[in-house]
Amino acid sequence: MTRAALLVLADGRFPAGGHAHSGGAEAAVKAGRITDAASLEEFCRGRLHTSGRVAAALAAAAALGVDPAALDAAADARTPSQALRVAARRLGRQLMRAARTTWPHPELDALARQFPKGAHQPVVLGLTARAAGLGPEDAAYCSVYEGVSGPATAVVRLLSLDPFDATGALARLAPELDLVVRDAVDAARRAVGEGVDALPAGSAPLLEIGAEVHAAWPVRLFAS
Repeated sequence: MTRAALLVLADGRFPAGGHAHSGGAEAAVKAGRITDAASLEEFCRGRLHTSGRVAAALAAAAALGVDPAALDAAADARTPSQALRVAARRLGRQLMRAARTTWPHPELDALARQFPKGAHQPVVLGLTARAAGLGPEDAAYCSVYEGVSGPATAVVRLLSLDPFDATGALARLAPELDLVVRDAVDAARRAVGEGVDALPAGSAPLLEIGAEVHAAWPVRLFAS
């Protein structure tokens, strides 16, 4: 394993398509739930402990070698919003393209054949980490950081928020990211023996509703 691979995978410039998605922030800004750095931090905290925890556990389980098809079905069951399922598969397809070029691996090839329209992004992320020689903690850290940094970057654009304030919000969340990663990896290790039902299934109704509303907008800056 080379830890430098983690830097490549977590880098916002890795061509996985995340820059086109706001993680629900665009809808939250329009609804008035994000107006400044403090409300951005609260939005990211809520996302981290719900959908972020679920995604991190899925990614960690994929990195541990849990059946990716079973994980994809588990991701579907944990994503009530059709708009979010579509976005997750679109992101998974884009990440798969980047991953197979960067870290060619038979398991990535097999998943791409099985899901030609894209598997859920956390599942692809975990398998990408596995192909890169990284472990479940690495996959979970990539997942949770992406889950909060994406909205933060989007809000800088949407509200012309000071980037220093947005970065400060992420820094204050760092201890909670550590806690969520530990919890997600523990669940993923249980899933190796107990199956995908051992993974968390936290819900975020406002994110789900916001995604459905956002998908119907005729004009939007971000895809989700």
